[in-house]
Amino acid sequence: MKTTRSELREKIMTILYQINVYRKEKMEYDISSIMKEIDPSNDNFVSSIVMGVLYKEKEIDELINKYMKEWTISRLGNIDQAIFRMSVFELLHTATPHIVSINEGIELSKKFSDEKITKMLNAILDEILNNEVNNE
Repeated sequence: MKTTRSELREKIMTILYQINVYRKEKMEYDISSIMKEIDPSNDNFVSSIVMGVLYKEKEIDELINKYMKEWTISRLGNIDQAIFRMSVFELLHTATPHIVSINEGIELSKKFSDEKITKMLNAILDEILNNEVNNE
């Protein structure tokens, strides 16, 4: 059975979460090993999003922080950081329809986070869409 894009996004979130934990704990890690463990099928969508987020992480974090009100992404939990980064990357740097990128991020947040974070994510993705994407 083919894995859905929603299921692949959950794998992406898990990979980004693990990398974030390893970094915070100053533990050594191998990105390809983490990806292989979480996504044995080695799906191209998963690897392109993970590598894209890691490559553009500083830029993504700066953009998220620009639209956070009295917060920074570093104050969020590891799962929330993974969801925010993945959602913003997909919104800005993929051919995925914007509404799909936003809805998928919101659904992950509903499943793995709390209502406050989900509302914050929705607002920030909306701001980025209206101020960064639609104004290009």
